[in-house]
Amino acid sequence: MPPETCLAVTAPFGHTWPGLAAGREPATNPDQLAAEYAQAFLADRPQSRLGLVAAASGAEALTVAGWSGPCNYDNDTAKFSAIIRDWEHRFGVRVVAVGFSTLHLSVAAPPVDEHEALLVAAEHFVFCPDNIWQGSRPYTLAAYAERISDAHHWDFWWD
Repeated sequence: MPPETCLAVTAPFGHTWPGLAAGREPATNPDQLAAEYAQAFLADRPQSRLGLVAAASGAEALTVAGWSGPCNYDNDTAKFSAIIRDWEHRFGVRVVAVGFSTLHLSVAAPPVDEHEALLVAAEHFVFCPDNIWQGSRPYTLAAYAERISDAHHWDFWWD
């Protein structure tokens, strides 16, 4: 991909890391929201299977289970778990479902304004570039930020 195209995707930040988005207090109970999202998720995908893992959180469960979802990327699951653990604290995130190359999270405190959503979009881009590179058009952080603003679930897919 030409450099100017890459910079257009990551605008307004370009090559500069903007830092992490500030966390907020969830307006809803994170565990209740996760239960509701899990119920809706299973209703849409009746072929899904339940998995139980002895871990203190969903982030830790990914590492304990040896999840290798970020295919074609760094397969150090502990790094991905560390990010999710941070999101658990900042956004009330809960792991709801995992697949071969997918991850589905409920979000009790999603970004609510354009600036916060752009910062979270930059975090998502580092975590899962395919969400932006191969997601819905247009393939930009700004467009992705619009999609996750006020969204109570984040879905990731690695190719």
